[in-house]
Amino acid sequence: MFQIGGLIVFCGLLAQTTAQLGGGLPLPVGQGLPLPLGQGQPLPLGQGLPLYVTPALPSKHKDPAGTLTGALTNGLLSGGLLGILENLPLLNILKPGGGTSGGLLGGLLGTLNSGISLLNIIDLKITNPQLLELGLVQSPDGHRLYVTIPLGLNLELKLPMVTSLLELSLRLNITAEVLTKRDNQGRVHLVLGDCTHSPGSLHIYLLKGIAPQPIQGLLDGLTDIFNKVLPELVQGKVCPLVNEVLSLLDITLVHDIVDSLIHGVQLVVKV
Repeated sequence: MFQIGGLIVFCGLLAQTTAQLGGGLPLPVGQGLPLPLGQGQPLPLGQGLPLYVTPALPSKHKDPAGTLTGALTNGLLSGGLLGILENLPLLNILKPGGGTSGGLLGGLLGTLNSGISLLNIIDLKITNPQLLELGLVQSPDGHRLYVTIPLGLNLELKLPMVTSLLELSLRLNITAEVLTKRDNQGRVHLVLGDCTHSPGSLHIYLLKGIAPQPIQGLLDGLTDIFNKVLPELVQGKVCPLVNEVLSLLDITLVHDIVDSLIHGVQLVVKV
């Protein structure tokens, strides 16, 4: 009799539990069965797992900075940089009324204290254009690069009062900022930011001998003119070429540089 009574009580408890699970009274909050994976309720805002930022991937290039400067050098040379320098209209700068601010400047400084006119220059020829070794530094936050582009060229001046040519050497640095930019398709590219001449980087030297006093006055006048107009003239020719070269870089190199800049990873750079 006792065994039958116990069985009846057990069956009653089992029926009550089944009713609660199958549509009867709801279970108290926090006492339900766990939901299958992927079917849970969304977590309240701010209570989810912390976001995970994808770390920088290992570089495919052992020296991405060196590879970049090499690629930029090759791109500038193959893009005709030396021809651009060789064909700078420097003689037009010295002519008044040439349609440029340089021409006006030449008119204002046409006659120097020495009494020699800049208009007496018979010929001016650019020789030995050079692209010297590029420099590369990274911003302190690691998100941008600055490329120093040192340029050089020689000038041959022919004057009526001098039997031999005067040879001058010019040196000028262009600094190009390299940034990352995302296009409409979500792809990230290297693009040119600020691109300008480095202030005070223009240097002009007399290559051979010491100029007599009247000629030295002429050289001083030329230096003043070139300091005012040559940096912007060169900048206007070189910077568009730098932008073009950046757009043609190898995709794996671009990926390595972009990945480092996005994550602020310091590259091995040359000073």
